[in-house]
Amino acid sequence: MAEEQAQPSGPDLTQGVDPGAFKDGKLVGHVGDREILLVREGSEIFAIDAHCSHYHGPLADGLVVDGTVRCPWHHACFDLCTGEATRAPAFNALDVWEVEQRDGRIFVRRQRERPASKIAKPDHPEKIVIVGGGAAGFAAAEMLRRQDYKGGIVMLSSDDAAPVDRPNLSKDYLAGSAPEDWLPLRPDDFYQQAGIDLRLGTTVNAIDPDKRQLTTTGGTVGYDRLLLATGAEPLRLPIPGANLPHVHTLRTLKDCRAIIEAAKSASRVVVIGASFIGLEVAASLRARDIEVHVVAPESRPMERILGAEMGDFVRALHEEHGVIFHLEDTVAAIGEQKVTLGSGGTLDADFVVFGVGVKPRLELAEKAGLKIDRGVLVNEFLETSAPGIYAAGDIARWPDSHSGDNIRVEHWVVAERQGQVAARNMLGHREKFDAVPFFWSQHYDVPINYIGHALKWDQIEVEGSVADRDCLLRYRHKGRVLAVSSIYRDIDHLKAEVAMERAVTS
Repeated sequence: MAEEQAQPSGPDLTQGVDPGAFKDGKLVGHVGDREILLVREGSEIFAIDAHCSHYHGPLADGLVVDGTVRCPWHHACFDLCTGEATRAPAFNALDVWEVEQRDGRIFVRRQRERPASKIAKPDHPEKIVIVGGGAAGFAAAEMLRRQDYKGGIVMLSSDDAAPVDRPNLSKDYLAGSAPEDWLPLRPDDFYQQAGIDLRLGTTVNAIDPDKRQLTTTGGTVGYDRLLLATGAEPLRLPIPGANLPHVHTLRTLKDCRAIIEAAKSASRVVVIGASFIGLEVAASLRARDIEVHVVAPESRPMERILGAEMGDFVRALHEEHGVIFHLEDTVAAIGEQKVTLGSGGTLDADFVVFGVGVKPRLELAEKAGLKIDRGVLVNEFLETSAPGIYAAGDIARWPDSHSGDNIRVEHWVVAERQGQVAARNMLGHREKFDAVPFFWSQHYDVPINYIGHALKWDQIEVEGSVADRDCLLRYRHKGRVLAVSSIYRDIDHLKAEVAMERAVTS
């Protein structure tokens, strides 16, 4: 049975297929043991690897847009002609294949060589420094080398681990269903081979914008261009016991390892906060058969972002899996083996996890005199108020073309895409950051996807059924769609993303 399941899907493309076999312009077949996706767009037919290089999503279920295919799971995008990963969260290119049409059939037999990079660089800074080892910082460094930048790249990270896939820390890895070797965004030898000077455990204490120089724990570092990608840090509520050894936050691989270690000998945990991180942690710890109590002040989880109906669904989903909620309540104090609720009751707790949000790390930018407004203010090119300094990720507040507001978004994919755009702009390309914000959240076997940014709405339009886990929700304000969330409506969600993008550029 296992051998049968391992067989590649579809027809043998080396033997040819009938053009009438395409469905919605796509067809999956194989060459040897490689699954290949054929895509017809207009009069052209392309052949590309059938699975996304991010989490192996099936591109046959994705959306073809202007010479690209978008992954249905996390909205990565690939050029059909070159296989290049044109937008995060995927970084690795896909292989492309030669297509031959003769005798009324379509054949694929040979892999096509990827063309060498020939990217014009308007600017040639000698040295680019990146402060931060998270999503934005990594994506920028990787993109600089992909753009054939030959200058020096120094990446300064206060973390003790090389950049990892942070979303996995609250999902599969924490749940015990993903090995640790899934976590690194690149193998350890990538940085040396790519000529990226990654300095872990390094704190940057000050920036001198006039001298274009940083002061770090290891000395001074000069730069021609600087990217600030300092990210955010998890909050701890100012309550007694918040800093006890068995009280955790989740941001880094070290944090995640500590929670996993605590879970090995625990039977009950209290999660403070019904945020996305808090509830993903709850789901992951339930997978480890730990009793989970969630304490939060709101009347329903995630209502502020997803609305009442989706919030009720999320609560019911977690309750089906045994999570016990204590809503409209707070934690007043944390003891060695229990927490005291604001309502007066107590809960036993072998350990505690805060999931009450994060705050952007702005101190470095503030001390450098950069313009700040609940984030580091940047223009549409992600430039700060100081020449040669850019900002991306959780700290950046940028002019959002879709909403018309200056916004700051704490999403992994947004940070990666901003890092990529900042990298190109540090080379002089003047590319506006106008991507529609996207994030995904996983709760047991239910994925929730979200695009856009709706701080408020006056109508939620529901298509399908939330309760049946088959829905698309549009968040409207004054008739305009500001955001869309969905469960198992991947293709419709991709179409909504494209519609938002085109509304901005039209």
